[in-house]
Amino acid sequence: MASLRHSIRCLRALPASAPKQWPSLASSTQSAKSATKRTIATSTPRQQDDSGLLDALASMESSGNEGLLTTYARPMPVSPSYFSRLPQFNDSYVHVQDLARKYARLPTLHSSQVERVAWKTKEQYRITLGEHVKARDYAACLGLAKRLNQIHPDLMPEEVKAGIRPFQRDINIFLNRPTPAPVDKFGRSHGVGKRKSSVARAWLVEGTGEVLINGKPLNEAFGRIHDRESALWGLKTTDRLDKYNVWALVGGGGSTGQAEALAMAIAKALVVQEPPLKTPLRRGKTAPNQCTIEINMRNLTLTSIFSWLYYPRSKKRGKEEAGPPQSKKEPCMGQAIEPLPSLITT
Repeated sequence: MASLRHSIRCLRALPASAPKQWPSLASSTQSAKSATKRTIATSTPRQQDDSGLLDALASMESSGNEGLLTTYARPMPVSPSYFSRLPQFNDSYVHVQDLARKYARLPTLHSSQVERVAWKTKEQYRITLGEHVKARDYAACLGLAKRLNQIHPDLMPEEVKAGIRPFQRDINIFLNRPTPAPVDKFGRSHGVGKRKSSVARAWLVEGTGEVLINGKPLNEAFGRIHDRESALWGLKTTDRLDKYNVWALVGGGGSTGQAEALAMAIAKALVVQEPPLKTPLRRGKTAPNQCTIEINMRNLTLTSIFSWLYYPRSKKRGKEEAGPPQSKKEPCMGQAIEPLPSLITT
């Protein structure tokens, strides 16, 4: 407190004619008017040549007015999304939204009629932009791009084509066509199959159904019945066991892997011989023209027929069973009828 009181006394004792340590506000304002001011702007200055700038300065000096020259600390970003987390993706998203809103009334085609396009995956789009785009945001943006792609090709503007091009792959994989494997001059077709670490190569030629695997018959090459059936699954499904001879080379892995790899190789070689069999083999079902239903009527009796028609089905332990009730006290109608197998003709 003593030091504070002493300082106050010293300030009061100062004479009025003492020089001022700080300039007045008015004098500082007047001196600042004539100086060049530097401000921060958010717009890029208009590009002018040197002659135009000199003419502007000369006109300002001749008018006598104190002109202020403005210098810019930084240029304005071209994109309004410059300060966002994903500037490039946001610009693309906004551009696609504007296109979808602008051309919403143009006629479109059904998705099945539009040419298939290979779109970029989320990972590929991230690598292209260098930004970590969320899956939800990319899915929404890609949906708009697919909607624009459904516009009729004759009416699609160039602006739309350029807008959806960043979402398409450089190479359209749907335009690739596999080269068909030919049948050589000896009538042989070749197929390669892989399963786990096993690899099999098979050659098919029309014959009597002989099979040689690594120079051995089928029963010597595969000791298990399951492996034998797996190896010839393609021929058995299409009912071609007696039509082609098979010569195969297998290696690697165990017997089960070799058998399944051989099944794939035989199926590929069979498709080369008969291309229409590709769909049944892919579905894993028998060809429709090879399906037959055989019913042995000699083993049926009138008792079983009446029991099946007269008594309803009952569920027992998850399985459906049909037939007369198994009760000794209540004889059923079917028990009184003698089986007459001689009356049923095949």
